[in-house]
Amino acid sequence: MLIKVLFDKDREDEDLHIGWGVSFLVDDKILFDTGEKGEWLLENMRSLKVSVDNIEAIVISHDHWDHWGGLWDLLKIKKGIPLYICPNFSRDFKKKAKKLGARLIEIDKLAQILPDIFSTGEIAGVYHDKYMAEQAMVLRTKNGITVITGCAHPGILKIVEKINSKFQKEQIYLVFGGFHLMESDNRAIENVAENFKEMGIMKAGPTHCSGPEAERIFRAKYNNNFVSIKTGQVLNV
Repeated sequence: MLIKVLFDKDREDEDLHIGWGVSFLVDDKILFDTGEKGEWLLENMRSLKVSVDNIEAIVISHDHWDHWGGLWDLLKIKKGIPLYICPNFSRDFKKKAKKLGARLIEIDKLAQILPDIFSTGEIAGVYHDKYMAEQAMVLRTKNGITVITGCAHPGILKIVEKINSKFQKEQIYLVFGGFHLMESDNRAIENVAENFKEMGIMKAGPTHCSGPEAERIFRAKYNNNFVSIKTGQVLNV
């Protein structure tokens, strides 16, 4: 499977927009998150020769502006597109998405979106002492399991352990996306990286809210198996 990085904080080409939030396109069919701004996302898609017409579904990891900021402009173009969300997204989010014509699909447990492409369903997290519903995406490929996270508010280890329990006999090839370690101290980050290694995760690509220290520590732990995530990049998983 091919994953195109449509939006993130770093870029391969100076002509591409970058900012806060992420957006990843899986096999030109499934869009995971939409970054912070629709205009920037659509311009990046045009620059990267990505056709909006080919997108079959959108998955939003969690109900934060930097992950659904580009959604509304997309929904104006893609009327009736399936939009996969967690049941505990806000009423305001659901109301706006429905008004723009999205076909809401609320996922509370592991569910297949397309063959070999899954959502974890809602996983409980916390943000500023409030409940935060979040889902991650799981891809099954010839190399093993790839996990894509938005911000990992439930905890990146909790997410990976949940996926491990559902795909027990399968190797986790790559975990990438937001690991939400920006405010963690080095010892806590080292612990996460060590747990990744102990679980046999072959490659890691912390970005977005993971923070520079997490990127440095994971790079040291993973060496050539560290994946640097940049807007414009294509990952072959």
